[in-house]
Amino acid sequence: MANVAVIGTQWGDEGKGKIVDWLSERADIVVRFQGGHNAGHTLVIDGKEYKLSILPSGTVRSGKLSIIGNGTVVDPFHLISEINTLREQGVEISPRNLMVSETATLILPIHAQVDKARELLRGSGKIGTTGRGIGPAYEDKIARRAIRIADLSNVAILEEKIEQIVNWHNIFLKASGEEAVLARSILEQLKPIIPEILSYTGRSWEVLGAAHISGKRVLFEGAQGVMLDIDHGTYPFVTSSNTVAAQAATGSGTGPSNIHFTLGITKAYTTRVGEGPFPTEDFAEDGQRMGEKGREFGTVTGRKRRCGWFDAVMVRQAGLMAGITGMALTKLDVLDGFKTLKICVGYEVDGKKITYFPADTQSQINCVPIYEEMPGWSETTYGARSWADLPANAVKYIRRLEELTQIPVALLSTSPEREDTILVKDPFIAS
Repeated sequence: MANVAVIGTQWGDEGKGKIVDWLSERADIVVRFQGGHNAGHTLVIDGKEYKLSILPSGTVRSGKLSIIGNGTVVDPFHLISEINTLREQGVEISPRNLMVSETATLILPIHAQVDKARELLRGSGKIGTTGRGIGPAYEDKIARRAIRIADLSNVAILEEKIEQIVNWHNIFLKASGEEAVLARSILEQLKPIIPEILSYTGRSWEVLGAAHISGKRVLFEGAQGVMLDIDHGTYPFVTSSNTVAAQAATGSGTGPSNIHFTLGITKAYTTRVGEGPFPTEDFAEDGQRMGEKGREFGTVTGRKRRCGWFDAVMVRQAGLMAGITGMALTKLDVLDGFKTLKICVGYEVDGKKITYFPADTQSQINCVPIYEEMPGWSETTYGARSWADLPANAVKYIRRLEELTQIPVALLSTSPEREDTILVKDPFIAS
């Protein structure tokens, strides 16, 4: 049996929720290994909709252990709120089926204040952050002043660390005309929820080590997408963590040899939320049509997503950087009815043709897509459960994407319903 890491190959919002839920039913343990509550998954199970942002998708499945790994940043107030929301929907959550790594970093209220203030000061140069404190919390982690979950067990140390964090961030808040934050205020907010947070705390590395020895299946669940990776994405318009598969090991406390298959979730077209370069963005009728048919609004923020044609150059690059084994192609049905489909096969930058996504910001902005056109299909692909159910031109489109990205399709999703999935290669079955 194989352990599987699931990541997005584009700018997030590729439809990971359904695929991860489909896989989590077959897993014993589901681990979130990076990001915070800025990411969102919408799961539809037996007609009931669940919206998750920090909790792993396995939480809504009975008999699974869900782990929030050390590579995440955790807003403790949001975590409890999300737990309570799911409980109201009938989901059983307790320390028996949810663990939070003792070395995960905390997001404090001051982090969100700093995040929002910075974005306002950037004006037209804003990055597009969700304002939830993710970036400032990761900054504190790297600067070695962060509060980790384990620190909640010692109030004296906790108070000292909060004081240090508040003193640092208040410098910026005061300089930008914002009201300074009192350390005592944050401590008093935290105290009532500390016992509940600590009840979920554990050593994720130890649990995953035992799981490896006993041969349990582990699903590593990523957030966002490769092109939002802090190192490999469209910097500075990126998230504050590594989103590639290698982070699944680092961010959960296991070795890379314990991850056997990397599944890259890939939308059949391209979308992006917020600011940043987007070479294949379509501002005309086709882009509008994709957005309407695909219901392209963020799960967490509700922000409208920008839409455009499939960028094979970007996905191929993501596959090489992240070591993607197979692709899960989603939302193919959104392209039903298009007379002609476009695929980006290269860019022209300042008169020069290139077949990679450039690293420098100005070249990214100057990328003009070079398109290859293919005939669309008038038949529906919605709900298809076998290759025989797909129109011939849809199959040709899929095969061409495989050729251009050099990533074979392992799964094909044809609707939000989990049963509407065509399985080509089971990621959990080792080759």
